[in-house]
Amino acid sequence: MLLTPARGPVLPLCAMLASALVLPTNQAQASTIGPQQVRVTAVQMLALTDEMLRRNNPAQAERILDLLSRDPSPQMRSEALFRLAKLLAKEGKKTEAAAMLRHVIDDNPQAAPPRLELASLLHQMGDASAALKQLHALGTLDLPLNVARFVDRMSASLKASRPFSFQLELALAPDTNINRATKSETLGTVLGDFTFDEESKAKSGVGAAARGFVQGRLSLSSNIDLKAHGSIDASVYRHREFNDISLELAAGPEFQIGAARIGVEAGGGQQWYGKHSYQRSLRLSSSAWLKVDSVSQLRLDGAARWSKNQVNRLQDGRGFSAAARYERALSPQLTISVGAGFDRFSAQEDAYSTRSWTATANLYQDIGRVTLDAGVDLGGLRADDRLTILPNARDDKLIRLHLGTVFRQLNVGGFSPTIRLVMERNRSSVEYYDYKRTRTEFGISRSF
Repeated sequence: MLLTPARGPVLPLCAMLASALVLPTNQAQASTIGPQQVRVTAVQMLALTDEMLRRNNPAQAERILDLLSRDPSPQMRSEALFRLAKLLAKEGKKTEAAAMLRHVIDDNPQAAPPRLELASLLHQMGDASAALKQLHALGTLDLPLNVARFVDRMSASLKASRPFSFQLELALAPDTNINRATKSETLGTVLGDFTFDEESKAKSGVGAAARGFVQGRLSLSSNIDLKAHGSIDASVYRHREFNDISLELAAGPEFQIGAARIGVEAGGGQQWYGKHSYQRSLRLSSSAWLKVDSVSQLRLDGAARWSKNQVNRLQDGRGFSAAARYERALSPQLTISVGAGFDRFSAQEDAYSTRSWTATANLYQDIGRVTLDAGVDLGGLRADDRLTILPNARDDKLIRLHLGTVFRQLNVGGFSPTIRLVMERNRSSVEYYDYKRTRTEFGISRSF
C-alpha cells in the first residue's frame, strides 16, 4: 500500500457494486429487491477492490480504482492510481502504468513505494539508466532497513532485461544558425581579407529534429549479455543543403562484475550533410558504470576511432577519447551531474589535427508535474598547425547553455510535450569557425 487511507468522503454507488462488500443473501430474497442507491466511503470502495481481486475480477477492480482516482482526497487519488498502475503493469500495459506511477510520484515525492515500483517497471522495459535514477532518488529517503537493503542490492545488480527497447523524441526546431556558420563579412588570410559569399554565412530557419534509439539484448549468462543498438540524430530543413543526419550501429558484450557494469562494443557511423554523404567512421569503445553509494554513480568512457571524410581527404584520420561523468541524487526531486572529457584526433593534415577538452554540469529538478533540465557545457579545441593560407592555427573556446522542460500534465501514449532552449557561442581565432547560435525545440518525449 502506498498510503494509509483516511476516511474519505461518502460516495453514491449502485447496490450491485456495494453488494460485494456484504455476505451473499438468499437468492429469492435478492430477486425481490429492485435497484437502489447506497452510500459507501472511499475506504470501503478501496476494500472492495481487494475483494474483486480475490474473486479474480481485475476488470471490476480497475473500474473502481479509476473512479477513486478522481476522489476529492489527494491521498485517496494517489493510492488508487498506485494500485491501478500495478494492475495495468501485470496486464502488460507497461507504458501506461509507468506514466501513471510518474503522476503519483509528482504528487508524492517522498513516497517510496511508487518509485520502487517505477524502477522495477523501467528495468523490465529495458531502460536501466532511468531505473537507476529512481533508485538513487530512493537512496535520499529515510527508508526502513529491509527496504534500504533491497534497493541497494537492486541498484548494484541492475541491468536492462528487456530483449528489445525503443526510444523516440520528435521536435519542431527554429534555429538562428542552422549551419553553425560565421556572421563575419571577411576571412583574414596571409594574402589579405577574403570576403565570404552569402552561402557561407549563418542562415536561420525552422527544421524538424528527430532522435531515435533502438536496442536488442541477448542474455548469455547471469553476468554476461550481448547487446546491439542503433541510433539516429537528424535535423532536416526546407533547404535540403543544410540537412544534418547521423546514423550509427554498434554491438558488443556487457559484463556485470560485482557492483560494476562494463560494456565493450564496436560500431560504425555515417553522417550526411546537405544532399551528400559527408563522413564515415569506425570505433572501438568501452564503458563502465560504477556504483559509488546508494545515491550516486560514476561512468567512465574510452574510445578509439577511425574517420574518413568524403569531402576532404586531408581530414581523414584516427583519434581517441576519454570521459568521466558523476551523477548524484541530492533529494527525491533533485539530481545533479558533472563530467569532463578529452579528445585527440590525428588527421592527414596537421591543420586538421586537434586536441580538445570538455566540462559539463547538469541539474534535473522535478517541480510538480514538470521536470526542469538545465546545464552548461564548456569546451576548448586547438589545432596542431595552421592552414597555409591562414595567419593562425585554429583555437576555439565554446560555451553552450541549455534549458529544457517536460510537461507531464498532458500525457498521450506515454509521451508529453517538451520545450528545449540551446544557446551556443564559439569564439575562434579563425573567423570561419566563430559563430553564435540559438535553437529552440518544441516537441514530444517520454513522460517518465
